Amino acid sequence: MPVHIQSHHPAPISTALLARRTRWLLRELGCEGKSLSIILVDDETMAGYNAHYRHRTGPTNVLAFAAGGEELPPGLAPADELGDIIISVDTASREATQTGTTLHQRLTRLIVHGLLHLLGWDHERSESEAEAMWDRELQLIHQLHESRSDTMPHLAINVDHVATVRQARGIDEPDPVLAAGICELAGASGIVVHLREDRRHIQDRDVWLLRQTVKTKLNLEMAASKEIIGIALDIKPDMITLVPEKRQELTTEGGLDVIGNEKKIRKCIAKMEKAGIPVSLFIDPDAVQIEAAVDVGATFVELHTGRYCDATTEKERDREFRLIEESAELAFASGLRVNAGHGLDYLTTPRIAALDTIEELSIGHAIITRAVFVGLDQAVREMLERIRPPFPKH
Repeated sequence: MPVHIQSHHPAPISTALLARRTRWLLRELGCEGKSLSIILVDDETMAGYNAHYRHRTGPTNVLAFAAGGEELPPGLAPADELGDIIISVDTASREATQTGTTLHQRLTRLIVHGLLHLLGWDHERSESEAEAMWDRELQLIHQLHESRSDTMPHLAINVDHVATVRQARGIDEPDPVLAAGICELAGASGIVVHLREDRRHIQDRDVWLLRQTVKTKLNLEMAASKEIIGIALDIKPDMITLVPEKRQELTTEGGLDVIGNEKKIRKCIAKMEKAGIPVSLFIDPDAVQIEAAVDVGATFVELHTGRYCDATTEKERDREFRLIEESAELAFASGLRVNAGHGLDYLTTPRIAALDTIEELSIGHAIITRAVFVGLDQAVREMLERIRPPFPKH
C-alpha cells in the first residue's frame, strides 16, 4: 500500500506523518491494494492546474485525479495507482488559520476529501450527496483521531516523588529503585528521574542502581551543569533530558530557554553525542524554541504541558492544547522526536495521548499520588488504560 508524497512547498511539513495517516485511511476505506500519490504545491501551481484541467481561474484547496482518467496530468501517476491528490499548501494554511486547526490537520482533512472523490463521491452532484460526503469525512477524521493512526504512546514514569517521601524522613524507604521495578512490571516503557544539584529527592545511589536494574529505558533529567554532566557520562543512561533548574522552586517551572543558553546546551549535546547518549530538551510549546532545539542538535524535545494542565477554564485549556498540538507537529516536521510531560493526570492525559506526533509521555506525580490509594501497580495500569485508544471526544 505505497503512499507517495511530494512536497514542492517550503513550509515545514512532515510527509512521514501525512503518509502514516493516509495509510490508515486507505485501510479503513478498503483500499489496501491500492497506491496513491499526493503532491503538495503553492497557490500559483494549483491555479495552473485549475486553468488547464478545470478551466477555472485561481487556486483551490484540493484536486483529485483518478488514475487513468482523462483529466490525469501526464506523468504524475502509474496506471495501477488509485490516483493523485494535489493540495495547495498556501490555501490549506489560510483555511487552517480560519478554522482554528493546525496545518497538518487541514492537510489531512483535504486528503480525506480527495480520497472520497477518487472513490466516486462528488459533493457537486446534489445537495444530498454533499451532505453524505461531509458526514463521511467527519466520521473518518473522528476515527483517525481515536486510532492515533498507529499505536499508543509510550508511558515513562517519573519516580522522583517516591524519593521525596523517603527524604522527608531521612531514612531508606520508600525506595525509588524498587518503585521503578514495579512500574516496569505493570507495563511502563521507561523510568525517569531528575538528579538535581541540591539532591532534594533522587540521590546518586539511586541513579547508579537504576542504571543497573532498569530493563526498559532510563531517562535522566538534569541541568547542564559540569557536575551532573560528568555523572551522566559515567552512568550512561539511555537518554538525558535537559531541564531548567532553580533551587527555590518546588518543581520544574517552565521550559528550557534554548536560545538564552545556546552555548552551554550545544556543548553538553556534543559531549553526550560523543558518548552515544541521545539528548532531549524540555521546552515550552513555542516555535522559536523548537527551531533553536533543531539548531543545537537535539534528538528529542519534551513539550511542557504544565499550562495546559493548570488551565482553569475550558477556553484556556483549549488554547494551550492547540499550542501543544501545533508545536508537536512543527517539531515532528522539523525532524525531532517528540515527547510531552509535566502536570499530566488521569483527566488531562488522554487528549495529549491522542496526538500521533507524540512518542512518549512522562508522568510522575499523578501516578505516585494515585498509588497511595490503589497501589503503584494498579496506578500505572490505570494510566496505561487512559493513553490507550479509543480516546474521549473533545
